[in-house]
Amino acid sequence: MMIPKKMDRQAASVIKSILQKLNINNSRVLIDLEKQTVEAQDDDYSVDDLLEAAGSLSPERGKELLEEVNRSREDCF
Repeated sequence: MMIPKKMDRQAASVIKSILQKLNINNSRVLIDLEKQTVEAQDDDYSVDDLLEAAGSLSPERGKELLEEVNRSREDCF
């Protein structure tokens, strides 16, 4: 379980600047200092949102694609 820690505005600004140099502009990130990785958290989309955006996918295919994306994200980190 992660416990959020409040940081001052200056520290947040410095970290944001560093992340922008890495082309990471997401508002939420997870920094793992041990693995030396940064995981950018995208907005969560539901299967219905994905299907509506795609228009031509069946609900079953949409779920398959979402599962594939989630698996690939897990493999990256």
